[in-house]
Amino acid sequence: VQLQASGGGLVQAGGSLRLSCAASDRTFGTYVMGWFRQAPGKEHEFVATISWSGGSKLYADSVEGRFTISRDNSKNTVYLQMNSLKPEDTAVYYCAGRIGWGKTSPSDFGSWGQGTQVTVSS
Repeated sequence: VQLQASGGGLVQAGGSLRLSCAASDRTFGTYVMGWFRQAPGKEHEFVATISWSGGSKLYADSVEGRFTISRDNSKNTVYLQMNSLKPEDTAVYYCAGRIGWGKTSPSDFGSWGQGTQVTVSS
């Protein structure tokens, strides 16, 4: 499945952004989806993942309670609502998909979209 992320931008600390990731085909509904991020000079970091039905979600400790992952399979789209943003959330955010629940390592996700830049100013 091909993925395209959007919605990044520049926001002040404490602000909000919503990222979207649109998939190219109807197989999207069978995929577990994840959001990852990469800050300059750092490795890809897990942010959140959601099961194919949307019934199960996992979050990184660093974003728990501030970020919400959701999906709309009728629109082939997964979202990441980001609230109470902090400067340390600054990164390029990527969406990715895989078959099968329960993995959070970037290497476990085989389908990646291009990233969208999120910059949080202090």
